[in-house]
Amino acid sequence: MPTPTSFALLALNSGRIRPLGREGLPSGIDKRPLDGPVQVTRTGLAGDEQADRLHHGGPDKALHHYPAEHYESWRSELPAKAALFVPGAFGENLSTHGLTEDVVCLGDVWRLGGAILQVSQGRQPCRRLNLRFDLPDMIERVRQNGRSGWYYRVLEPGLAGPADRLRLVERPHPEWSVRRLTDVLFAPVPDRPAIATLVGLSALSGSWRERAARRLIEAAGA
Repeated sequence: MPTPTSFALLALNSGRIRPLGREGLPSGIDKRPLDGPVQVTRTGLAGDEQADRLHHGGPDKALHHYPAEHYESWRSELPAKAALFVPGAFGENLSTHGLTEDVVCLGDVWRLGGAILQVSQGRQPCRRLNLRFDLPDMIERVRQNGRSGWYYRVLEPGLAGPADRLRLVERPHPEWSVRRLTDVLFAPVPDRPAIATLVGLSALSGSWRERAARRLIEAAGA
């Protein structure tokens, strides 16, 4: 049976900077569903905010996508936090069913409304997840289970809304699922040929290509 190439959005989310957790750390991770169209720019949804622009946002991480089915797993594993596990909680802009890290590939080109998006990297969890869910080991949980989501760059800006479908346009690297990409780049023992391949993939974000290059240098000196 062929893999679907069109997916309905469960939500298109945006957020303002608000105090996060007991520390009151400024963060835009708390995203809320939009009820109408919004302009998708080179750096993300118009009006969407990130407090830490060094590690979040920018052209290679303009939009974050998180699979909604992951929330079912989180609620099962952490029932005391179940009320928090709803679309938008991981700071994602796009929420769908049917697309996961095992299905989506680096370089995938997708159309959403009038915008064209391209998968650029996986999501690397940061300490804001610990604060968001008030769990000291939330980062480690995400690293272990790989339920991190992924980022898009915006190839063509345009208007998009929650009623639009996400439609696959091109898949140039079907061998590089987001799951495999993350596993290879962060594996304890480096797979040098695979990492060398990543260094040469222009679809990969600049920061992850740099990480891959550093891993190659470290492996050569080991």
